[in-house]
Amino acid sequence: MQAGWAKLFGAENAYFLHNNGAGVAGFAAHGVPAYSWWGSFLHSFVVPNAGWIGVFIALAEFAVGAGLVLGLVTRGAAIGSLALLFTYVMSGTASVCAFYVLFAIVILATWKISSWIGLDGVIAGYRQRHQDRRHAELGVTGIAGHAKAA
Repeated sequence: MQAGWAKLFGAENAYFLHNNGAGVAGFAAHGVPAYSWWGSFLHSFVVPNAGWIGVFIALAEFAVGAGLVLGLVTRGAAIGSLALLFTYVMSGTASVCAFYVLFAIVILATWKISSWIGLDGVIAGYRQRHQDRRHAELGVTGIAGHAKAA
């Protein structure tokens, strides 16, 4: 979330949201890609489209961070973080990406309990209470009750 915040409102703002994505274009043009085909993709697609890609990266990093911190759409945020990390690693940045990948995999592997806390848990509890209340009003009990009600 901090990286997205820095790109949206902080020191990196000029390189991602302004100047036609100069930070993205510079990184894509001068980075050391993991594979030659990825380098071709960076030079032929990312560099010419760096303006909107910079905005997308800034918003995506912030959204992924906010989703994970708030516990909102946790699995989607974890998958989004894996997609961003894939592009960073393929573009030649190792840094702490492996550590973040480990966390994203743990969140995805524990998908049943990863939505118990945070806003996902609050929303699931709200939906469960209202579903139980509606079923009680209809006199529906279990799967057999659904068959009888239909």
